[in-house]
Amino acid sequence: MNVFDSIDAILAAVGQPLGASEWVTITQDRVNTFADATDDHQWIHVDPVKSKDGPFGACIAHGYLTLSLVSRFLPQIIEVKMKMGVNYGCDKVRFPAPVPVGSRIRGVGELLAAERTKDGGVQATIRVTVEIDGGAKPACIADTLSRYYF
Repeated sequence: MNVFDSIDAILAAVGQPLGASEWVTITQDRVNTFADATDDHQWIHVDPVKSKDGPFGACIAHGYLTLSLVSRFLPQIIEVKMKMGVNYGCDKVRFPAPVPVGSRIRGVGELLAAERTKDGGVQATIRVTVEIDGGAKPACIADTLSRYYF
């Protein structure tokens, strides 16, 4: 895990790989809970019987469920010793491959850019690539924006 304790430390790490998180298994229960939270009960996510004959051969995780797990992966990839941090958003998000229920996924980080903010912090652009264990393509690629204050 990379540990950052200052703005200068983050600025110096631009362009560097940040490592990988632990693997997490995507269960049907997690998918169903996300469906309940978002009111997205499309059959490709929540109906295992119908999904067997669907385009993916099984239920798949919502793309936004996969994206939401980036907030789980980032603290496993980097530690920022700060007073406060905020999620500022994402510049670009793509979902190249579906995540079948039962798959294991993890996040792999790379610090793409960092710049000082006008209010005394630093904004870091971290690309998180969500890999599927054994998959040929990533499930998600998200360029996240985080602001850190020391």
